[in-house]
Amino acid sequence: MKHYIYDLLIEKGMSINNAKYMNMLALLIALLLFAFVIDFITKRVLIRFSTSIAKRTKTNFDDILVTNKLPRNVAHIIPLLILIEFVPQVFSDFPVVEDIIEKTLKIIAILLMLRILESILHTTRDYLKNLTRYKDKPIHSYIQVFMIFVWLLAIFSIFAIATGISFWEFVTSIGAVSAIIILVFRDSILGFVASIQVTVNDMVRIGDWITFEKYGADGDVTEITLATVKVQNWDKTITTIPTYALISDSFKNWRGMSNSGGRRIKRSVIVKASTIKFLSETDISRFKKIDLVSGYLDTRSKEITDHNTENGIDKSLLINGRNLTNFGLFRKYLQTYIENHSAINKDMTLMVRQLEQTAQGIPMEIYAFSSDQRWQNYEYIMADIFDHVLAAINYFDLEVYELSLKK
Repeated sequence: MKHYIYDLLIEKGMSINNAKYMNMLALLIALLLFAFVIDFITKRVLIRFSTSIAKRTKTNFDDILVTNKLPRNVAHIIPLLILIEFVPQVFSDFPVVEDIIEKTLKIIAILLMLRILESILHTTRDYLKNLTRYKDKPIHSYIQVFMIFVWLLAIFSIFAIATGISFWEFVTSIGAVSAIIILVFRDSILGFVASIQVTVNDMVRIGDWITFEKYGADGDVTEITLATVKVQNWDKTITTIPTYALISDSFKNWRGMSNSGGRRIKRSVIVKASTIKFLSETDISRFKKIDLVSGYLDTRSKEITDHNTENGIDKSLLINGRNLTNFGLFRKYLQTYIENHSAINKDMTLMVRQLEQTAQGIPMEIYAFSSDQRWQNYEYIMADIFDHVLAAINYFDLEVYELSLKK
């Protein structure tokens, strides 16, 4: 059959060389058309069949297989096998060309296997990302690590086919250029090591809020790959961080705060030291009208009076004996106010404390945790608290420090 056209052309008086070329060209065109038709039919049948099956099943795994073009890639196998089988017959009179075409087809077969494997792995990744237990796992990194090894094997196989030496001989000889390979794949190797450490130590998950000042990142982790970590900042910009930076540099992960059930409020007001004073009986009577401290004043002032009386303290001067101060009373007021605030988590640390004196005055700090961790609501809660603090401080005859610039 393969020499039919050749014999026919010889009978027509064509030279032997020209007949060989025309015979080869005719057989090649026929083979390519046949392979194209088989590819077209196989692809249509597989896609329709797989789509029909995917619609009937409950799982969406097969739907994702179709989306990632697995049936389309598998359909190319049959025409490729046909080409590999019949190429020796088409180029039987041209052994050099036959050898080149056969090697090319084997390389194409390796690349096709890689495409099929990638379709399966991408389908697995997309399917697992839809499952709650795997949403925060860096599945993409695992797939990339696996594909690097597969691609290395594929590249070694391609070079072995192209050079005509065995695969294992080629792998052995490649050791001489291993330093160059390490240099070329430096970032991938560092990323691979970093991905393992990040995963094993559970340092970062997809969905974590991280702050990485060195790279200007402050937002949610949206993707973790072998080489990079993508962070969507609060202004909706995207910051890309090298994966190995997570183990070589310092960053802040807010997952602990998210899991704790509260978000920390740590802010102070600076009180002018000159406004702090001892409380007289008149002051105490006046402050008893403030509901949040009236009970405290009744109890505390009685304890102090009893103590001073028992010890014969001369109270003609307020400094003598034990006394209440407006600053201490204000601290107690804030403590009670925070304890009764509906937006504060009562199961976490809650205190109002006096910090070390500064040149501007004495800081009074509120340290507590809001029940709502959402940023917008958190800011609203904190603003609501300090609106009240700043408005209430004057009722205790205290003043907040303000810098005044004299002309």
